[in-house]
Amino acid sequence: MNAGIQINQAFEIDKDCCETYRHNVGDHIRQCDIAEQLVLEQDDCSGMVFTYPCTKYSTIADIHKTRTGDELFLHALRHLAIAKPEFYCVENVPGMRAFPIVMEAMTKLPDYYVQVFCPIKSEQWLPQRRNRLIVIGTKRHFNIRPPENAKRVPLSAIIEENPRVTLPKAIKARMSGEYRDLPIISDPTKGDLAPTAVAHYAKDKSTRLIKDKRFPMAVRPYSVREYARLQGLPDSFHFPVSDTSAYRQIGNGVSVPVGEWFGREMIRYDKSKKAS
Repeated sequence: MNAGIQINQAFEIDKDCCETYRHNVGDHIRQCDIAEQLVLEQDDCSGMVFTYPCTKYSTIADIHKTRTGDELFLHALRHLAIAKPEFYCVENVPGMRAFPIVMEAMTKLPDYYVQVFCPIKSEQWLPQRRNRLIVIGTKRHFNIRPPENAKRVPLSAIIEENPRVTLPKAIKARMSGEYRDLPIISDPTKGDLAPTAVAHYAKDKSTRLIKDKRFPMAVRPYSVREYARLQGLPDSFHFPVSDTSAYRQIGNGVSVPVGEWFGREMIRYDKSKKAS
């Protein structure tokens, strides 16, 4: 939307995500299971974007008793094959490349010119290490430009003056070596980057900490607002849900500059199509 793309329809299975979307973006989202949606009952569109769960494709995932992208990529394929939009985009973790069936389905569609970008690094713009796989298909041959280098927002710029955070007991235990892994501690004064914002952060706040002398042991977790800033969300974007749900939504999200890059390239594609 920041790039000029108009979103006509959005589909999401999670109730809290839909509530956040409606609060900030618009009422054109439908809470549903995409697997149950008939393609020809939807409005026409120029493009489709799919960001189905990365659980299956992550190297650290516990895939037991969780819904994975196993079936959802097939429904992405179904929508593309029937609707045949002018362009499409698939976003996921780089680990998806290890699944040849998924990659074949998403990159070998007839009548599409497909370009794969991996890794797209959010750290080009934001103080967060976050690598993603982006697959873009267009009906006409078009040279999509990779993201240009930009001035990165420093970690110090996303720090709140009065962060609202809780301090779980696990912080002290992890800092004391009682866990297998020590926390990842980022120092804003040294130009550090934050590690990848994860969806389960509310349950594992002790694993990713930021240096802050105002708190015990001079460290603390990231607040919800800081986590949102790591993803490039403006402070005007609010989460009318619990902090646990907010952390999960942020960790599952695509960083804003990545979406803007894709949007700008599709605007260029549309203009080139009209010019020809």
